[in-house]
Amino acid sequence: MNPPESVPLQGGKMYYPNTGQPSSMDQYTTGNIQREMPKDYLIWSLCCFLYSNPLCIGLAALIHSVKARDRKVMGDIEGARDYGTTAKTLNITATVIFCVFVLITIIVYAVVLAQRSNAHLYKG
Repeated sequence: MNPPESVPLQGGKMYYPNTGQPSSMDQYTTGNIQREMPKDYLIWSLCCFLYSNPLCIGLAALIHSVKARDRKVMGDIEGARDYGTTAKTLNITATVIFCVFVLITIIVYAVVLAQRSNAHLYKG
């Protein structure tokens, strides 16, 4: 059986058997817990509101972003986190709907151009 590498002594000092001397450094465990401030996604919400506002989802995201920023200023971190999460979800939804709309528009435009060029080929 191997002897322990260190043995705790009274006063927070450690005794190291190999040296026969207590260490000169006191052992303390400290931890800093920093709570990360929640994001409010205000810029993303503004973009969704101004450029892609399908079904007024961009407006709802903007409202929740402003509420999240207000809660953060007031010190209500949990409320800010809730409003920020809702704003993020609404922004994702508005962005996906807008991207699908753009993709469908491009596909329809390409199909119409292809049919028009085929119609000119068969007429001539």
